[in-house]
Amino acid sequence: MQAPPRPRLAALDSFRGLTVAGMIIVNTPGSSEHVWWPLDHAEWHGFTPTDLVFPAFLCAMGVALGLSFPRTIDAQLWRRVAWRVFALIAIGWAWQMLARPSIEMFRVFGVLPRLGLCFGLAATFAILTARRAPDGRASLNPIAILIAIAVLLLGYWAAMTLGGDFTPEGNLAGWVDRAVVSANHMWRLGRDAAGNVVYDPEGLFSTLPATANVLFGLLAALAWQRAPDRATSWIALAGVALVLLGLALAPVFPINKRIWTSSYVLLSTGLSALLFAGCIVATRSPAVRRALRPFDVFGMNAILGYVVSLLIGLAGIRLGFQAAGFAAIDGVLHAPWLASFLYALAVLLIVLALLIPLHRRGIHLRL
Repeated sequence: MQAPPRPRLAALDSFRGLTVAGMIIVNTPGSSEHVWWPLDHAEWHGFTPTDLVFPAFLCAMGVALGLSFPRTIDAQLWRRVAWRVFALIAIGWAWQMLARPSIEMFRVFGVLPRLGLCFGLAATFAILTARRAPDGRASLNPIAILIAIAVLLLGYWAAMTLGGDFTPEGNLAGWVDRAVVSANHMWRLGRDAAGNVVYDPEGLFSTLPATANVLFGLLAALAWQRAPDRATSWIALAGVALVLLGLALAPVFPINKRIWTSSYVLLSTGLSALLFAGCIVATRSPAVRRALRPFDVFGMNAILGYVVSLLIGLAGIRLGFQAAGFAAIDGVLHAPWLASFLYALAVLLIVLALLIPLHRRGIHLRL
């Protein structure tokens, strides 16, 4: 007997598209010296709206993964997981070689490799702990997922507390990354006061708590599947609880994206849940649904849109049209911070214009 069709969570595309649009805006300012504080990361401890973008995308990844269950677990599924992990890491490394063609200074970590690793860890755990039904299909195990989240966040907190301090040069995550790949292969801007490269915001050890963002997304998907009519309220209430828990933990484990602290995971996941619930409510209105269609375009071609924006940003620096465009806008407005933002908005619209023809033809990059 064929399984009944699953209710489509249309808000997921809008939610994911919002995060991609946010990535493009914060990654392509007209001038890195003129960036409004909400569009820049916190320098160390603290939180800005920009610090929500990446973890929100991880949560969206978890929701999409969760909605693929119940499913049959077979060799084809494992090959698909392995392929996606490989593809994300490979694209990230190809980008690194294009941006900085140097083996000696090649950055091993980055946004795309972290996406691949977090997806691989979360998918593997979800598959291994899934509950098998008599028909052979497997469903998510929420208890196992909750335990994994607790182990990741509490374990990371304990390790970071006992293994060092919360400074750029003294934190355990940075020490692990330096020991594994050396400072030459880490983020070149992750420096201490003396100018030494000491941490990587997408490093290996901090990928563990980042995986918790994906696991929380699995739980949101499960809530939607079990009770679509009540899931929005559950997700929103859980979001409020996680925000409060993250803020309560901050005095003992500071909110910090650079080392992806447990308090940061809780706060960012809570805010992501509220944003996701808002998208679910918004898409119930036909008028709002139409207004959100540009974000659907980004959401259904998320990786391609992000990579295209990176290529435009790199070309803008190397060919000089980023500086020229910023200067032209600022020459008219005489407001450098606004000009820098408008340049980023122009890049966003260019990427959207490139994706729309593909979207209309049903061409979406599926890794």
